[in-house]
Amino acid sequence: MFNHDRVNRIAIFLIALLCYGYFFPRWADNNQNSRLNMVVAVVDDGTFRIDRYVHGQLGYGKTVDYAKVGGHYYSDKAPGAAFLGIPIYAGLRFALDWPVMDRLTERLANSEAFKATLRESGSSVMQDKVRYAVAQVALSFLTNAVPSALLCVLLYQLARGFGARPSASAFVALAYGLLTPAFAYANAFYGHQLSATLLVAAFYLIFTLGQSGAPQPSALRSLAIGLLLGYSVVTEFPAALVAGILTLYAIYVYLRRAAGGHLVWVFIGLAACTAALMIYNNAIFGGPFKLGYSSSELWQQQHSAGFMSLTLPHWEAAFGITFSPFRGLFVLSPIMLLALPGFVLWWHSGEARAACLVSLFSALAMFLFNASSIMWWGGFAVGPRYFLPGLPFMTLALVFVVDPTARGDLKARPFWLTLLILFLSAWSLVATWGLTLAEQAFPPDTIFNPLVEYALPNWLAGNIARNAGTVIGFKGYSSLLPLAAACVAVAVVWWAAFRLAAAERPVDMRMVNPAGATRIAG
Repeated sequence: MFNHDRVNRIAIFLIALLCYGYFFPRWADNNQNSRLNMVVAVVDDGTFRIDRYVHGQLGYGKTVDYAKVGGHYYSDKAPGAAFLGIPIYAGLRFALDWPVMDRLTERLANSEAFKATLRESGSSVMQDKVRYAVAQVALSFLTNAVPSALLCVLLYQLARGFGARPSASAFVALAYGLLTPAFAYANAFYGHQLSATLLVAAFYLIFTLGQSGAPQPSALRSLAIGLLLGYSVVTEFPAALVAGILTLYAIYVYLRRAAGGHLVWVFIGLAACTAALMIYNNAIFGGPFKLGYSSSELWQQQHSAGFMSLTLPHWEAAFGITFSPFRGLFVLSPIMLLALPGFVLWWHSGEARAACLVSLFSALAMFLFNASSIMWWGGFAVGPRYFLPGLPFMTLALVFVVDPTARGDLKARPFWLTLLILFLSAWSLVATWGLTLAEQAFPPDTIFNPLVEYALPNWLAGNIARNAGTVIGFKGYSSLLPLAAACVAVAVVWWAAFRLAAAERPVDMRMVNPAGATRIAG
């Protein structure tokens, strides 16, 4: 029998992964280099010290995001993404010594399309820089692009769990993945997207336990929930806010299922990740509760303000991360405006109210965190990047605007609402992709209106971010053609599969829940 949801999940994953992996992570990015330096130092030098890399002594890896302890330099970032990258790079380093690397370096050095993306003041194409860039591409793809694509699939599954139709669920999943700042960071060696994936995966595991007829929690699932929540914090420290909310949610669901005894496995998973982080902090920074930021050499004024650069929420930041042209989420991705009425409709629908509150509080917690930061704009960035761990939870509320079925309304969506959704989606696509793909670096924090002052001039000049099309010889706008062709091919196969299934067995998919499950009880 044709499984519509399986096909949708595969198509969503492939489209998201194509769009993420097609564009290379930014070179000379301090945030990414800090983590990458740690990975290379551990594997190549057998130490967490990044002394040889931090100032670019080897021609690559220069960063200002470092901690200085006892005369030595270390990454000041949460170590979760780097920890995952260590075994990947350890396996990759042997391939980096193959003769094919010399041919790749020569090809890039002689490629007019690739040379057009290089800065005139740079050092051009060098073998060690290409080696470092290949490592960055591989690490970013495996630790961020793949998890981000899986996150889109999880959002699809959750939307189906709310009773939404497959088409609406797919729209919400791809709207998150391609029409929000998540797109900008999905293939970058940061911690935001990986942490968001871990949080949503834990949420999904807890959420499905609340389904009518779901089996009792197992020790393995409970341990997985704890590990996912704990490692999300190891990867991005502010994720502790959402992890705490999800821990309370787990307690609520387990107690409702009369399975409180299995909570011990959740806490074992949390404790294991906490212990690992404390051991790392103690070994590197001199105390189990000392973070790298406390030893950051260049940002002492910011990190010493308030509590680790956190004060109280303030208006400048609150406006800046919502409606300002500088870092405003709703300017860059106005489709997310629909999440505001979406939470109201979700609550009044009576559908999964506990999940509604968890999603609302998770998004609100990350918003308040971002609005409380001294450096709320996040340096060189696309949109409010500190908010990213809360963004998928906010996206879930779109389900109840996009699909009336999810809120128990069997009437068709009003035509005016369809037009509004299309307009906001088109704006979000142009703004998000336009800003993300402009130039070879994220917009600097000295530009008030990045869309007008940064994205537009670069697009008019044909200065598009490096991508797979660039490597094979396409220049400027034409470098996007192979991606467009690949996405169209996936979409055609996706459409053909549904046409074939409809011809064989017509099914009214409006009232079908995932895997035949009943609507969520909690």
